[in-house]
Amino acid sequence: MAAGGRGWFRALALGVSFLKCLLIPAYYSTDFEVHRNWLAITHSLPLSQWYYEATSEWTLDYPPFFAWFEYVLSHIAKYFDPQMLVVENLNYTSRATIFFQRLSVIFTDTLFIYAVHECCRCINGKRAAKDILEKPTFILAVLLLWNFGLLIVDHIHFQYNGFLFGLMLLSVARLCQKRYLEGALLFSVLLHFKHIYVYVAPAYGIYLLRSYCFTANNADGSLKWRSFSFLHVTLLGLIVCLVSALSLGPFLVLGQLPQVISRLFPFKRGLCHAYWAPNFWALYNAMDKALTILGHFHDRRAGSRVSTHCPPFSDSTGNTNLYFHSYIGPRGFLQCLVLCALSSFMFGWHVHEKAILLAILPLSLLSVQRAKDAGIYLILATTGHFSLFPLLFTTPELPIKILLMLLFTVYSFSSLKSLFRREKPLLNWLETIYLIQLVPLEIFCEIIFPLTPWKQHFPFVPLLLTSVYCALGITYAWLKLYISVLTERTPVRQKAE
Repeated sequence: MAAGGRGWFRALALGVSFLKCLLIPAYYSTDFEVHRNWLAITHSLPLSQWYYEATSEWTLDYPPFFAWFEYVLSHIAKYFDPQMLVVENLNYTSRATIFFQRLSVIFTDTLFIYAVHECCRCINGKRAAKDILEKPTFILAVLLLWNFGLLIVDHIHFQYNGFLFGLMLLSVARLCQKRYLEGALLFSVLLHFKHIYVYVAPAYGIYLLRSYCFTANNADGSLKWRSFSFLHVTLLGLIVCLVSALSLGPFLVLGQLPQVISRLFPFKRGLCHAYWAPNFWALYNAMDKALTILGHFHDRRAGSRVSTHCPPFSDSTGNTNLYFHSYIGPRGFLQCLVLCALSSFMFGWHVHEKAILLAILPLSLLSVQRAKDAGIYLILATTGHFSLFPLLFTTPELPIKILLMLLFTVYSFSSLKSLFRREKPLLNWLETIYLIQLVPLEIFCEIIFPLTPWKQHFPFVPLLLTSVYCALGITYAWLKLYISVLTERTPVRQKAE
């Protein structure tokens, strides 16, 4: 990013940070207590008890690096209110505790801001515009820094996704800059902060193998097998092993690795989360329920749960293999990454609705480079962000989420439309009608349904309607992106010998 562009970037970053500060008094979910409890566990108990402590139902179930992150935060938290660090103080919410935890999320978001800055430097400048508001880098910065989903999930609902996505985006930027070892290191560290990112690991693995371990191509773009570098493979292996040893080594020495693994992968939770994520299983469950009520379908859920954990891995691996025999650059890597994330969201085990951000954020980088990707982004981001509305169910947050969603969506449509104004419309009439129908759906769920007598007997109806309707749009975006990748002809390029 040019020196002249740093001014507007700082303004965007400071503006969104100020907004986050204004949201400090807002509603927070049980995740607030989850992280307070983890602060208490890591501060008050020895390492050997971290993954065994079960005073609270919100036991520590993130990888060790995140546990150490909580440990570091706890030594700052004690200066705000030491009572928050007492394990037995369940649901403790003093003003100082709220202030500290909110500020900790805002402060750690500086990594996300830096990562966005680095990603903006990687954007192709061919579409340079005189007006700063129409530059791809400016649009991308807004789409990432002011992302509606990340704002409400982290700074209202409460989580620490910002700095985690910062690690991911920074690793993406480093790979785009051909700083492969740095990118691999950052992603390895990320996996040991939050293991959900293992869903996109196939994209990283294939890209690093294709672009770093093979050092040359044939004239037709296919692999030159003799260019395989054992040194490069060894370096990547050492990075992965070193990071894993630092993370899991202490628990291996203590003989607690099985306990850590059982906390990280609690399959007993079942196939679906309490609030159905808008994916394939939401459509399946809705159809299952409808047919069961009609008396034409026998419940087969017990049998189906055995065979549903592998599709995201097999599907995402298949996506990455599409590129294995031809040259792929950063764009191909991003396509793989988004497809891995979306495929896992569509078919994964116990998927949370918040996981849609794993696809929306990297797709932002593609949306400012090609009109077809911009259209897919608008469908996925609008539908995916709307599906997060039920997370904020309290009355004071209703105007906040509607206003923020409206502002971000209007900006997304107007900026991308302006960026690609010389090309065909980003959405067709059917896609436009589908998205417009989100408005009456929200009116029904938030205003009409609460006034009906059905609310007492069927309180889950708004959640069901939101989940199923959004699942249609997300499934459509996934299929459209998949077809786009399959039919796209990658130009033959030859890497330097």
